[in-house]
Amino acid sequence: MKALVYNGAFDVSVQDVPDARIETPTDAVVRITSTNICGSDLHMYEGRTDMETGRVLGHENMGIVEAVGAGVDRLKVGDRVSLPFNVACGTCETCVAGRTGFCLRANQAGTAGAAFGFAAMGEYAGGQAELLRVPWADFNALVLPEGTDKELDYTMLSDIFPTGWHGVELSRFEPGDSVAIWGAGPVGLMAAHSARIRGAAEVFVVDRQPDRLKLVAKAGATAIDYSAGDPVQQILEATGGRGVDRGVEAIGYQAHDASGDEDASLALNQLVQVVKATGGIGVVGVYLPQDPGAKDELAQQGKVAFDYGTFWFKGLSMGTGQCNVKAYNLKLRNLITAGTATPSFIVSHELDLTEAGGAYEKFDRRDEGWTKVVLHPGDFSAAR
Repeated sequence: MKALVYNGAFDVSVQDVPDARIETPTDAVVRITSTNICGSDLHMYEGRTDMETGRVLGHENMGIVEAVGAGVDRLKVGDRVSLPFNVACGTCETCVAGRTGFCLRANQAGTAGAAFGFAAMGEYAGGQAELLRVPWADFNALVLPEGTDKELDYTMLSDIFPTGWHGVELSRFEPGDSVAIWGAGPVGLMAAHSARIRGAAEVFVVDRQPDRLKLVAKAGATAIDYSAGDPVQQILEATGGRGVDRGVEAIGYQAHDASGDEDASLALNQLVQVVKATGGIGVVGVYLPQDPGAKDELAQQGKVAFDYGTFWFKGLSMGTGQCNVKAYNLKLRNLITAGTATPSFIVSHELDLTEAGGAYEKFDRRDEGWTKVVLHPGDFSAAR
């Protein structure tokens, strides 16, 4: 089968690899119809993780069930499914509690949490390929309505739509709250979309990329261009000095200041400044325990210079961590089906899998208009 393989920093290519196959009775094999390039993929693409060469990338996947193991009794061949980026067993302590992003069995290294095609998250191949093996398939796969309707909406259920929703949830959001979101990438835009669906009174989204800022209005939010001035002051001025009830950090450890210099602590500390006393912050941007590619020693150790004094003095709360996709994806599927949620508004490009290498390069450079890329392995028209 054809698959996108990681060869090293800034080097990915579509290659012939062995077909995905049933390996245990609880597996399924899914023929991928849509698989997305995620901002988190860029951490690996840029060589900022310990991703092994030869691995197939891709954790935002959906498709049609091609085969099932003898122990699979809920899924059937021909089902259209969304696959959470979390690989989870469904029976360990954290899975039973609904925290499938921290499964205690799925990661072969013995640490909590596993994912398709992701560094340090187990040995699972990714789905930027024609076929994908899905472990514990009955538990992990979400069945979608038949056909090809809303393909570009449903494909967001594997990661970024639930992750944006999770960021709002982690902030302890309540209807009528005001929200500030740092980052107008796909997850930040999904957080804004989620906040509006959930009844936010006001939503601000901070970024500096013109194409991303244009999409903020489609999410029903107000764009804050931090290249035009301090985003904290812009939001304070827009709120009469009050600030906002909730904040969402959707950038992560590769945040940059207005001059383009990397500063892993910047977004967190600005959120501490802009969120009201006793408010909450949800952090879904990726942070790593080690970042050898960082420019300063503290960041190389996965640490940030955090304004904890102000955070404590204001009585703020913070929720962190990757999204437990299964906690949200069924209800979000229903919101898409009903037409209430339309996450596909962020998609800028639909491409054949063979074009993935160039797409990574353009997305990583933040080329104008490259906001979200969906790849279609096999028959490019099948997903339309």
